[in-house]
Amino acid sequence: MNFSFVTVGLHQGFVYQLEDEPPPFPSLLNKGESGLVMVASRELLGRERSRRPVRSRKARVNRKEVDQALDFAELVDGDLLVHLQHGICRFESLGKIEQDGKSEEVITVEFADGILLHVPLQESHLLSRYIGLKKAKPKLAKLGGRAWTKTKEAAELAAIDLAADLLRLQASRDSEVGHAFSVDDQWQKEFEDLFPYTETPDQMRAILEVKEDMESERPMDRLVCGDVGYGKTEVAMRAAFKAIMDGKQVAMLAPTTILCQQHLQNFVDRMCGFPVTIDMLSRFRTTGQQKKIIEGLASGAIDLVIGTHRMFSNDLKFKDLGLLIIDEEQRFGVEHKERLKHLKANLDVLTLSATPIPRTLYFAMVGVRSFSTIETAPTNRRPIRTEIIRHSDEMLKKAIDLEIRRGGQVFYLHNRVKTIHSVARKLQAVAPKLRIAIGHGQMSESELEEVMVDFISGKYDLLLCTTIIESGLDIPNCNTIIIEEADKFGLSQLYQLRGRVGRFTRQAYAYLMVSSHLPVKEKARKR
Repeated sequence: MNFSFVTVGLHQGFVYQLEDEPPPFPSLLNKGESGLVMVASRELLGRERSRRPVRSRKARVNRKEVDQALDFAELVDGDLLVHLQHGICRFESLGKIEQDGKSEEVITVEFADGILLHVPLQESHLLSRYIGLKKAKPKLAKLGGRAWTKTKEAAELAAIDLAADLLRLQASRDSEVGHAFSVDDQWQKEFEDLFPYTETPDQMRAILEVKEDMESERPMDRLVCGDVGYGKTEVAMRAAFKAIMDGKQVAMLAPTTILCQQHLQNFVDRMCGFPVTIDMLSRFRTTGQQKKIIEGLASGAIDLVIGTHRMFSNDLKFKDLGLLIIDEEQRFGVEHKERLKHLKANLDVLTLSATPIPRTLYFAMVGVRSFSTIETAPTNRRPIRTEIIRHSDEMLKKAIDLEIRRGGQVFYLHNRVKTIHSVARKLQAVAPKLRIAIGHGQMSESELEEVMVDFISGKYDLLLCTTIIESGLDIPNCNTIIIEEADKFGLSQLYQLRGRVGRFTRQAYAYLMVSSHLPVKEKARKR
């Protein structure tokens, strides 16, 4: 009997008896044989080898667009989206429709006048989340109208105008002669000697590079990049003190009111023995207080102001601003940061970031901006032990008890204000003796400030909070953080949140908690 193997598209075998017609694959028959038996591979092996069809380059690009499209599993009815061609719409549902006897998966969205549009799944890359700067909900676009086209054209022109403005500003700064700050005096040396820690080599190099820039006539534009807790704030403090001692005012921009409050406390503590007036401009200040601060900046009575987005207001005037410090610059828009530079084209600018945005990093790499890195961890700093865990009461109790037993405190991050109190009740059931504080951005200024002060003073064991703790918050006694639904956060956010612990000589723990029954998506697993 003769056996041969051929590669054909055969799904099922057959038996052929030789009669008048020539058999298929005649080369497989030996002389004198009167029949042919064909057996498919899956009949022998029990399964069929799948072959992936070769996609054209265009098909691969389209597939990539679909992979990078919006994750509709996270949407709920009523979420606002933007259709690239038609404008703002409202998500209705994800389902199937029958057409010409065929079933097709579609995303159904609603436009103005209740008109529904079924977007095929392969065109889902045309949809993205609506991200608005105003609290008021926008109007839905009119399908087929000209308004959206005009809006896109206006946005494109605005982007071109902003780019041109940035180029003009950069060219102006390069041609301007800035203020050359004086070399360090005795007070500067005394101030630096009060630093309670030993500077790392990288930190010291960054300090010297900043001073060299400030003493030059060319306006400084330096990015200091370093891991969270590696001492970037001390670099900023020494630069600010140097500017103030030379008769200039300093403005420090921070993304959150809580971070402003903490910076204020740190700067006051470090500069309390010197003739420096420091204040804060944020929503923690009343209208009357803000007016007084603005008057103090205009008259020169205030040397250093620390503020949030309130610093972008048109009513803010400085008598003689010499240095702008931007903390966590990735949290601010391009237009916001450049608006402050417009206050003075020859202004020295110092930017701090652990995770700089690509634009900033690119400018630093190509030499448009100066670049300093702090890569050495402070003395006795231990790396944060990071674990990915499935949600369970047993794991929560174990992680919390471990920190409380050694006299520490815990951050528990739940990023939904609506359900944060129900989570507090569940945590109280897991650990009945736990003293729990709740903090989120929708609380009033006085409430939030009181909660944070009480937590820092040790009145609570656990702070149940939203991402308000993301930027720069420094509580040395808090060395465990539990992040609920960690797979929903971006890489930069996770990095910043994890950096809220590990500021002490103790071993710090970061628990990235995911659902106990839902699988983690591929992109989240990579993060």
